Order: sequence, then C-alpha cells, then structure tokens
Amino acid sequence: MSDLSASYAALIPALDCAATIADLVHGCRAHVPCVLVVDDGSADATAEEARVAGAEVLSHGENLGKGAALVSGLRYLQARGFSHAVSLDGDGQHFADEIPKLLAESRAHAGALVVGSRRIESEVAAINRFGNEFANVWVRIATGRDLGDTQCGQRVYPIGATLALEPVGRRFDFETEILIRAVRAGVEVRSVPVRVYYPPPELRNSHYDKLRDTLRIIEMVVGLILRLR
Repeated sequence: MSDLSASYAALIPALDCAATIADLVHGCRAHVPCVLVVDDGSADATAEEARVAGAEVLSHGENLGKGAALVSGLRYLQARGFSHAVSLDGDGQHFADEIPKLLAESRAHAGALVVGSRRIESEVAAINRFGNEFANVWVRIATGRDLGDTQCGQRVYPIGATLALEPVGRRFDFETEILIRAVRAGVEVRSVPVRVYYPPPELRNSHYDKLRDTLRIIEMVVGLILRLR
C-alpha cells in the first residue's frame, strides 16, 4: 500500500570520505530534501566537505562503526520528522541517481525495508564475491527466505519500524542483523536492482576487515539462529 505522507532523507555513514562525499551529497540533494552525513570519527575533512556541499552533519567523536552511524542517523532523522531514510555508503560506490528506483518501490510499499540488489556476477568486486554469497546463504538459513543480495548498503529504511527492531550490531554486522530481525518481525523486505561502482583496488577506500568483520557477521547470524540475541 502506498503512503503519500512518507517523507524521505538521505543517510550517509562516512569514515575518511573527504574525496568522495561532496559529489555524493550533491547527487542526493537532487532527489531528497535533506541529506545527513554521519561522520564516524574521520581523520580527514569529511565533515567539512559534507557541510560545504549542503549536508547536515552529525559527528561521532570516535569511530563507533557503520551500524552505530546508521542508528545515530536514523534517530536524528526521526527527531527531524522524517519517516524514511535512504542509505548510501560515503565512499562513492553507490550512485545517487539510483535513488528514484528505491523511492518508487518504497512509496508503493511504505512499510517495507527496500534493499538494493547488485548483479553479484558482474558488479560485485571479485575479491568480495565469495563473502557476499557466503553471507546470503547464512541469511537464508536464518530467515528461511532467499532475500537476494543481503550485503548492499544502498537501502530505504522505514525509520520507526527499523528502530523498533532494537538492533545490537554496531559495525558491518548491523546490515545483516536488521534483515533477519525484519523478516522475523513481519517487516516486508523488498529488492530493487541497482548499479554500483568499484574503483581499482589501489583507489578503494574500504574499512571492511575481511577477517574480523566476516567473523562478526557470522557470530551475529549464528546467535540469531540459536535465538541467543
């Protein structure tokens, strides 16, 4: 069911993204009235570049993790009166011009959590492909459903419903956890194809630790499967 009263803002968690954040903010402002950048303890000029580009900026005094940045941003936007947050990564891999696709799906299904779906075989960097497929399998086990691409950070969160799930993950495990909790709580999860950009390895600004963060995600999923969380 559509909801014409829904209001949307962009939410960008960012860590050391000074080189990419301004272009992303400018792109988002073409589609939503508010862009919030959560500076998660950057050591560079991420916050300053975001403000100059027209974003509102919420700064963590230290690096608390991507999940913590998303939760901080969701709470901030809820207090500002927004019903939905369109999340994008600050490192430039997500295209702002994909936002209209996500908004259209969300407006048609306003209670749903809408997740961008990348073409794993061609758009996900080869080095990350195995990890994405591995995570998808674990989410399928935990939910009993095939949710497609579970690791894409370009999403639309219904803010109230998302915060009501009371997620505990504070780093990259948040995005996996929230899907599992959403399915179990009866929140609809929908997918929309999106394009992404992966720069060459030498230019990539990823803060994902392939060992620690993968283990953290596995621990989260196994805990949810065993109903320990």
